[in-house]
Amino acid sequence: MGVFVFLPLVLPLTAWPVARLAEQHLHPRTATRLLTALAVVLALCSTVCLALVMVVGTAQLPGNPLPDGWSDPEVRAAVPYDEVVGKAAIPALCAVLVACARTVRRHGRVRRRAHLALAGLRGTEVAVLPDAEPYAYALPPGGGRGGAVPRAGADGRGPRRGRGRVVVTTALLDRLRPGERRALFAHERAHLAARHDRFLLAVQLAARANPFLRPLRTAVAYTAERWADEEAARAIGSRRTVARAIGTAALVSRGTPHPTLAGLAAPGPVPRRVAALLGPAPAVRPWPPAFTAVGLAAWGAAAGTAASAMSSANSAVTMVLILHAATPL
Repeated sequence: MGVFVFLPLVLPLTAWPVARLAEQHLHPRTATRLLTALAVVLALCSTVCLALVMVVGTAQLPGNPLPDGWSDPEVRAAVPYDEVVGKAAIPALCAVLVACARTVRRHGRVRRRAHLALAGLRGTEVAVLPDAEPYAYALPPGGGRGGAVPRAGADGRGPRRGRGRVVVTTALLDRLRPGERRALFAHERAHLAARHDRFLLAVQLAARANPFLRPLRTAVAYTAERWADEEAARAIGSRRTVARAIGTAALVSRGTPHPTLAGLAAPGPVPRRVAALLGPAPAVRPWPPAFTAVGLAAWGAAAGTAASAMSSANSAVTMVLILHAATPL
């Protein structure tokens, strides 16, 4: 394997240029999907790299449960500086797994608590809470199948089980004009329709797996909000009204209860969102033009991701063959 086993740990750096340029030059929907896909693949590759190096480090420990043949010199020779990086990979991989597990658990706990808090309310698409704190967010489904926007059930009274809801407080609604309220609801429905919570959770986990992916997490948190902004502007037919709603909500709202839940006034560069809405709607392209800054950055990130995938796959196959040869029948 040689030094190629370490490439997936640093190749996420190739995605940094596109993380910034995609925010400015791509349609938010395209940017969110592209950056999330890059982050997930790069995170998986770096985690595989850590796991392979950890096998070599674990085999050196006394009393380890691995086969004795896995500590042979030929196995250790597959990883450069095996004595140092092999042992260092053990706590590193454990830290990654613990951080990801805590993120998933906290995300699930916040969703469960929110659904329990709304259990006594009428099961409509919008849950209005009589709270003095102004906030609003899109609560994804807490159970059941499907993830579409909530629709009325057979009795016409509320959404079917397992659907998401728009949560908003009276304190925030009182501060918005009627048109801005429509923008708020359209924005949150867009979050539910596109399941932005999945994108946000995916990049959160990717950033936990590899700190070099944090710029992509920040970028996706912004582009997901911009995606919902554009959908809201299209739904109500006024970009300026959505911009006013965002500005008003950002001044008084406390944000969302967790980074993986999306909301109108989510933390981030609100002035940039407002400025984007005051300009023309972005063009929708499945991929940026090749001979532009964002196009070159996208192809560079794609090449880095492909190299990371090939490097981790090659290292995994090589390690399996070496371990198989070193294990006595």
